[in-house]
Amino acid sequence: MREVMTKSMARNIFYGGSLFFIVIFVGLAIHSHIYIVETSTNKATLTASVERGKRIWEEKACVNCHTILGEGAYYAPELGNVMTRWGVVDDPEAAFDVMKSWMDAQPTGVEGRRQMPQFHLTDEEVRNLTDFLLWTNTIRTQEWPPNDAG
Repeated sequence: MREVMTKSMARNIFYGGSLFFIVIFVGLAIHSHIYIVETSTNKATLTASVERGKRIWEEKACVNCHTILGEGAYYAPELGNVMTRWGVVDDPEAAFDVMKSWMDAQPTGVEGRRQMPQFHLTDEEVRNLTDFLLWTNTIRTQEWPPNDAG
């Protein structure tokens, strides 16, 4: 091997290495997409109500305080598994009742606690948000969050 690297050798190493890592990146991106779409997300239960609930989540900027599946602010509790914590995963009506009671009770006014604002959601909006959180609870998250408290 030569002791001095020529311009053409350096160029070939650069282009060859770049091409190699671009191929690796594209392969991993495709694998991640397939995993997310086909394996972890429960598309069969993705309804119009769930989509409207996601829209409410975005419009009310819930992510500014809460996290969902680890994404968002860490000011308020994780909501990806809130239905499991409340014990209402298998009963959508009970989930709606608990969510409605919780939303209607805000802000609680308890001294020293962070206060959630009152959003004045209609029953239909609460039901949609409940359906979204119930659906989120079905996503395979590979044991996230690491504890039940979120």
